[in-house]
Amino acid sequence: MTLSRALPATLLLPLFILLVGADEGSAGETPPAIEVAFSDGGTAAVAEVTDGSDGGTAVAEVTDGGVLPGLVPPVPVPSREADPPIARLRSLAPKQDVLARAKRDAQGRLVVPGPNGNVPLTIDPTLQSQLKGLLEQYQVPYGAVVVLEPSTGRVLAMSEHSQAQPGLRGLATRAVFPAASVFKIVTGSALLEAGVTPMDETCFHGGKRRLSEKLLTDSERDGQCHSLAEAMGKSANVVFAKLTQRYLSPGALKHAAARFRFNREISFPVPTDVSLASVPDSDEFRFAQTGAGFGDVYLSPLHGALLAAVAANKGVWKDPVLFEPDPNAPPQPQSGEQVLSPEVAHDLTTLMEATVTKGTARRIFRERGMGVPGAVGKTGTLADRKPFRDYSWFVGFAPKDNPKVAVAAVIVNEPLWRIRATWLGREAMRLGLARLPPGSLAPAKEDPSAPHEDDSVEEESSEDDAPADEVAGSPASQAPAMKAATTGP
Repeated sequence: MTLSRALPATLLLPLFILLVGADEGSAGETPPAIEVAFSDGGTAAVAEVTDGSDGGTAVAEVTDGGVLPGLVPPVPVPSREADPPIARLRSLAPKQDVLARAKRDAQGRLVVPGPNGNVPLTIDPTLQSQLKGLLEQYQVPYGAVVVLEPSTGRVLAMSEHSQAQPGLRGLATRAVFPAASVFKIVTGSALLEAGVTPMDETCFHGGKRRLSEKLLTDSERDGQCHSLAEAMGKSANVVFAKLTQRYLSPGALKHAAARFRFNREISFPVPTDVSLASVPDSDEFRFAQTGAGFGDVYLSPLHGALLAAVAANKGVWKDPVLFEPDPNAPPQPQSGEQVLSPEVAHDLTTLMEATVTKGTARRIFRERGMGVPGAVGKTGTLADRKPFRDYSWFVGFAPKDNPKVAVAAVIVNEPLWRIRATWLGREAMRLGLARLPPGSLAPAKEDPSAPHEDDSVEEESSEDDAPADEVAGSPASQAPAMKAATTGP
């Protein structure tokens, strides 16, 4: 087992974040930052893991008397119901918009000017254009999708569109979207660390749309039971709320969220909001709600793809990369922070696989000719009431046993809509895998005995039928019919 140098907290703190809507001034202004200090004055060390000859890894720890960054939100967390941050959304300043400034060079790469010449981006121009085209074609009010290479953090696509605010830029890095049930990835990892196994069952009743305190008490009415894997796949809110209350403390959930980089800065060339997460300490019911995805927790699409990449990387966090390394520079070791043990990451992948095989994403991933072999993921849906906004999420990676792409997609719809995030996330996976060099993946064979009808009971709103029978590697071209949103908070 080989550990590289520990990074002292003085290099991580003070923490600087971008406020939602901080660039309301002129386009040339630099958004204000907030300096955050910890009251106890302690220091923390994060272990950076490098590939060693023995293949060993170690989970990052905190030094004696230290504080793990991210346990306390750096600014007050807005109320999802009373003060949704998307209402204050402003466009990215032009000088900060790296992708808008990028141009194609003679080799077809996207490049930006640097002090020593053009610097190539990691972005795949074809994939970027395909995904941008989908968002524009279906006229999404707000939508963004990120595709990255999990093993390196290289961002392959970061596309966005807003029909509601034409010209809006920066959606892929703005944490103005409620994380919803995507936060179950964090809760699920904490439950696994607490000793709950993917096959452990919990019985329940009700809670498909709303939670109440009485539903969290075991009752003779608990006529349905889910394993933890089934609960993740079907996004069973009551099960996650019960397990949060039964096995976790607020401190345990805060530590899990902080390791996944909530309430912490993510280093990236494009200004990236801190994904804020409020975990209640004293209100047991609100704490249970938060574990089930109903709390005041926000997420950017870039961060969503990085969450999925942790499971893909056997528990290792990789920072996102937008600039290709200098080919003349000495090769740098592949490094990252071990935030989950490989065993927990393996079980978390098992939980996420259930979403695609028998859960809320099953119908979309079972469309003929549009499947993604080995896909795993997590959906999320929530809605604002006044005005109505239907948020939908999908984060995941593929293939499960040889991860090549990690994706995150978010769409904010009005009452009538054409596509939601699971459909977009599947397309991002499918198109991203199609861009790999020949031979990168073994030929996939669809199981002819697997049923194509949807026979699962879903806890979240199902993702309705979308285009079918398209050529793999090309975007789906048939526009789905307009549908009515059915989600609620």
